[in-house]
Amino acid sequence: MIILEDSIKVNSTPEQVFDWLAQRMTDKESYRQWHPEHVNLEWIEGEPFVEGSVLAIEEYLNDNLQRLKYRITRINRPNLIVYKPLFPLSLIATGNRFIIDQMGDKSCMFKAWGKIRFPKWLFLKMHKAHPGKLAASLKHMKEEGENLKRAVEKLD
Repeated sequence: MIILEDSIKVNSTPEQVFDWLAQRMTDKESYRQWHPEHVNLEWIEGEPFVEGSVLAIEEYLNDNLQRLKYRITRINRPNLIVYKPLFPLSLIATGNRFIIDQMGDKSCMFKAWGKIRFPKWLFLKMHKAHPGKLAASLKHMKEEGENLKRAVEKLD
């Protein structure tokens, strides 16, 4: 199995990070402000950031448009958001989460985490038409964290 993860220290509270992240996930325009590769976000079942709700997103990885659907399966405000991919991505990826851990009075660690059910050699063989998908995914995760850090730290 493959674990994709990235973490970054943010000089802000978990509550501020969670609120900023929740705001980015409310609509297309807010979502696009988070990362230049983000194209669209739409809640297709339920309300934003409510357990059981389903969102559809579009974003680019290595100039390839990805159309993905996720179900929010667990929220522990302000520290955890768990979201699982829906079919057909669920055949490959088993789950994702954002983790926000308190580090001090005014700092926290923001971690993006995802799990792919296949060993790396098999995943790479399956994705010959999209070379660099793992590297592009890690780069995208890192940039999302950096963009979140810059934006949240400006709020103070």
